[in-house]
Amino acid sequence: MKYMHDYKKLQVWQDAVDMAVLVYELTGAFPKAEQYGLTSQLRRSAVSVPSNIAEGSGRNNPGEFDHFLGIAAGSSYELETQLIVSSRLGYSSDTEIDKLLDKLNVNQKMIYKLKSKLVKR
Repeated sequence: MKYMHDYKKLQVWQDAVDMAVLVYELTGAFPKAEQYGLTSQLRRSAVSVPSNIAEGSGRNNPGEFDHFLGIAAGSSYELETQLIVSSRLGYSSDTEIDKLLDKLNVNQKMIYKLKSKLVKR
């Protein structure tokens, strides 16, 4: 795999951006009391995933890219946990949350697949 500086061409980055937009839309309907709590945490986690993919792709070597993909993966699991908490609190329908969780799980697999390609270099 050629080292990737053009992160916008990466499907994993594109999907993570789409996920962040969906999280913003979802949290727009959350209670105002959560504005500085769960809403803020969800949004930060969601934006962190594509941001770390982008930052890593611009680094000097595949090892650094791998490191930032690890951070992106961690943020995705943080996001997953926060979505589950949101569901249990009844802030959104289980159907909406399940759709997001399904998309997130696909994105997590893509991150790990890209990581494995970097390691094989």
